[in-house]
Amino acid sequence: MKKDIILCGVGGDGIVSVAKIISDAALNENLYLKQSEIHGMSQRGGSVFSHLRLSDKPIFADVIPEGKADIILSSEPMEALRYLPFLSEDGCVITNSEPFVNIKNYPDMDKVMAEIGKIKNRVVFNSNEVAKKVNARSNMVLLGAAVPYLGIAMEKLEAAIHHIFDRKGEAVVEANLNAIHAGFEAAK
Repeated sequence: MKKDIILCGVGGDGIVSVAKIISDAALNENLYLKQSEIHGMSQRGGSVFSHLRLSDKPIFADVIPEGKADIILSSEPMEALRYLPFLSEDGCVITNSEPFVNIKNYPDMDKVMAEIGKIKNRVVFNSNEVAKKVNARSNMVLLGAAVPYLGIAMEKLEAAIHHIFDRKGEAVVEANLNAIHAGFEAAK
């Protein structure tokens, strides 16, 4: 098993939390992992991304080469577009369709979506709307949409959510569990 995942978005979207959950679940599966993350100007809505490499064999580099990512998981469509050169030919893009317009020259959404639409394997949906329906965060909805592509069982991700969020209380754990299940269903 080998998965090279790029998680990307803007500061405050919870990309780092998603990487932690996947990492925790992978470690509980006895997988090797390497992670590299850049927070950028995250406090101001700047670009945030993480390279997450999982394997049942040792991994020697933490950065995913261009053209080798199995998954791009993005909280925002322009950020997904930014990392498309990293996607492998058979890779999958999972992205929120709702943009986070925080710059004056944000690209035309029709053009952004047309480029993403060229990707053979893609899951594009408004994760913000799904999150509102279950009173949760969009990042967890996106994580749920990624479950079929991760190679990690839902139960392992649920256990990771418990492990990471138990100290915040049962309501936070339940909200995150509801969100990943809603994302899983929305992506079907």
